Amino acid sequence: MVNSSHEAMHRIFQEDPGIFTRTFRTLGIPFPDPVAVSLLPTDLTETKPLERRLDTLLRVDTADGDGYLLAVEAQARKDPAKHSSWPYYLAHLNAKYGVGAVLLVVCQDERTARWAARPIRIGPPQWTSMTVRPLVLGPHNVPPVTDASTAARDVPLAAFSAITHGKDPNAPAILEALAAALKTVDEETAIIFGELTELGLGTTRAAQIWRNLMAVDLSFFRSETSQRLRAEGRAKGKAEGKAEAVVRVLEGRGIPVGQDVLDRVTGCADTDVLDGWLVRAISATRAEDLFTDA
Repeated sequence: MVNSSHEAMHRIFQEDPGIFTRTFRTLGIPFPDPVAVSLLPTDLTETKPLERRLDTLLRVDTADGDGYLLAVEAQARKDPAKHSSWPYYLAHLNAKYGVGAVLLVVCQDERTARWAARPIRIGPPQWTSMTVRPLVLGPHNVPPVTDASTAARDVPLAAFSAITHGKDPNAPAILEALAAALKTVDEETAIIFGELTELGLGTTRAAQIWRNLMAVDLSFFRSETSQRLRAEGRAKGKAEGKAEAVVRVLEGRGIPVGQDVLDRVTGCADTDVLDGWLVRAISATRAEDLFTDA
């Protein structure tokens, strides 16, 4: 079953395909920087009723003209069936597009990453007809970005670091650096990578840490959590406005408002109750009459 964490682990490459080359350059595999990237259909289904679908498929063009396809798979756990589907993907892509394909597997735990990195050999022991060598990114080789200034220099890579290290003890420091970095970019970028990070963390403990960090500055984020908190903020503001109206009506009519009454009115968050008090304020002879039959 596809979940939101799974989606974020490969969608981040759609938002910034350059993460691929920047990351593997640090690992000693010098892929050239892309000059153009195209998002391709992920459906690899044949005419027969057999459906095979990648998570993300990108066509990467480079300055030297030797472009390639980047097939991204998000892998949450070991799945022996992938040892047959992954070779199929690469052979099919080569036949369909006539361009070499690279398989990138993204994982959130080292055990799955080590499994995914093993070469897949197709053929009898006497002769290997095909060898598939996936490139794998996970907590074992993606650097943890714990410095806010470093995160600000490359927000997509910092977000990817946060997702892949979501289960690490060091996750809070990575998330704090990313949260600080998001305040340095434009709102649209902050929204995209803030929400991708939340989705990518899934149900990990780090996800709640991230939601708490995002609640500090709600203007940038439209995640489910921030929408709920903003709604609560609007309701609170509405109640405060009605409480102020109640007090103003009383004072406008020359009725003294004592501290006890003021505290009770301004401390009320129930807009229906405040509506009732506002009606009573119009005819009350003293401030305490607001609470008659309340």
